[in-house]
Amino acid sequence: MTVVDSLLSALATGEARIVDLTAPLSPTTPVLQLPPPFANTIPLSLEKVSDFDDDGPFWGWNNIHTGEHTGTHLDAPVHWASGREGHSVDTIPPARLVGPAVVIDFSAEVAADPDFLLEPEHLEKHVADHGPFPEGAWLVFRTGWSARGGDPEAFANADENGPHTPGVSPAGAQWLAASSISGFAVETVGIDAGQAGGMEPAFPVHYFLLGADKYGLTQLQNVEALPATGAMLVVSPLPIVGGTGSPARVFAIVPA
Repeated sequence: MTVVDSLLSALATGEARIVDLTAPLSPTTPVLQLPPPFANTIPLSLEKVSDFDDDGPFWGWNNIHTGEHTGTHLDAPVHWASGREGHSVDTIPPARLVGPAVVIDFSAEVAADPDFLLEPEHLEKHVADHGPFPEGAWLVFRTGWSARGGDPEAFANADENGPHTPGVSPAGAQWLAASSISGFAVETVGIDAGQAGGMEPAFPVHYFLLGADKYGLTQLQNVEALPATGAMLVVSPLPIVGGTGSPARVFAIVPA
């Protein structure tokens, strides 16, 4: 029996299962909103081409209008100034899109403080408790934020000072950029904290990770179904030529 046979057998017998981590993509899916004078991406909309009518009597199909960074999506290195000479989404090696999932859970801390930031000491404690991050792992930041996904206002959690959502400090982002992970995954609208625009450097997760040829993954759901270690993440963005990112379907293979 091959390794693939073993995996398929485990899925067939229920020894392993597939968890869909993708948020549904619709016109109401929350989209990151930048303040003026910056331009914003668009939410999803569908334009009917035909619907079993005179334009196409036997088929229905639509044109899709959306941004690269809408809904559950991948950030490629070329999305940020620090990674602009790196991979666009179509050139990311497929092996970097499949890897072990390591879940770091700070949902209780985020419930008490929506501006909670991961610091190097949090990451070092996780490594001490669970072992080093495997080569090519996806670090999944569990915050419980996806529970707000059905309410755009609660999901943004913004006031006169901007959005208040959890993320990573500049020192924590540097720590991650120097680690062996392939990417960093979150439940929030973007991979940086809501107040990251005021940090030094601004948006440090984008700056340090994308500049280090690591990838971002946003707006995950069902993260609570993942163990701390032992699951495998499968990230499937569209191979948009020259794309800075792409909406993605994300699955985890989890032991029963």
